[in-house]
Amino acid sequence: MQKQVFKFLAKVNKIILPSYSKQRLDLAKANKLQMAIIGWRWFVTKNALD
Repeated sequence: MQKQVFKFLAKVNKIILPSYSKQRLDLAKANKLQMAIIGWRWFVTKNALD
């Protein structure tokens, strides 16, 4: 059940949130909002794959 929720969230993230890797964002220059988005996407992807 929980894995299905994270898979759904991963699909929503892909549609709504920007992909900073495609924009070639340097993590050292990212602001706090960008770092929060990166962290959220990582957390959801990690849990969707487990």
